[in-house]
Amino acid sequence: MQRVTDSPWLVLVVSLIATWLCAQLGAALRRAHAARGLRAYEDLDTVLAASLTLLGLIIGFTFSMSISRYDERKKYEEEEANAIGTEYLRAGLLPADDAAMARQLLGGYLNQRIQFFYTRDRAPLQKINERTTQLQQQMWSIVQSAAVRQPSALTALTASGMNDVLNSQGYTQAAWWNRIPRAAWLMMILIAFLCNVLIGYAASGEKKRDMLLIVMPVMISIAFMLIADIDSPRSGIISVSAENLLSLAGQMTSTAPAAPVR
Repeated sequence: MQRVTDSPWLVLVVSLIATWLCAQLGAALRRAHAARGLRAYEDLDTVLAASLTLLGLIIGFTFSMSISRYDERKKYEEEEANAIGTEYLRAGLLPADDAAMARQLLGGYLNQRIQFFYTRDRAPLQKINERTTQLQQQMWSIVQSAAVRQPSALTALTASGMNDVLNSQGYTQAAWWNRIPRAAWLMMILIAFLCNVLIGYAASGEKKRDMLLIVMPVMISIAFMLIADIDSPRSGIISVSAENLLSLAGQMTSTAPAAPVR
């Protein structure tokens, strides 16, 4: 399901407008209190400092969560490339016909995995996932048939390698589904809104603090955008590239066995 945080630029715009309005709300409350002759709370600065500290900790914690998920996606891309490359070599242990077919399917499978990392539209992605599933079934069928016909340590090794290929794809998909929980987003947004109300209330009427009504919403919005950008696998600027898979594709092309001369 599409999430608002899948569009980092939308997060920037919406959060900037919302936090600025919260700051203006706080300023309006301060002016209303002043018009009625009410004085600001004496411990307001202490409360504001504590609130901003809490907001900073939560933003830092959420940013750390997004970084860990990015690193996880990157790690599984490396493991998937290693699994496919290893199985491409082990396929040579199968009978000649099975080896040729397995390597051909692995080449097509590798191409689908590369497209998985760079495709952002949902419709093409669904087709890629369907094709990936078909190739997995075909590759496993070849290895399974060879193991049944000629059970040996070599065919068992090839079957184990194919199992690693299939598992690595599942781990990669799980890593791409692993996102920052919505509850964490809601808590961070709520505290950010309340902090901006306090900033507006504390800064209103003081020229030295008026810049806070603009600076703080901008800073918080940029932080939100950066977190959303890193957390979203298919949107924004920062994303995991299939460098290892692309490198493997080049190696497999250069080392592919020549077709036999008849």
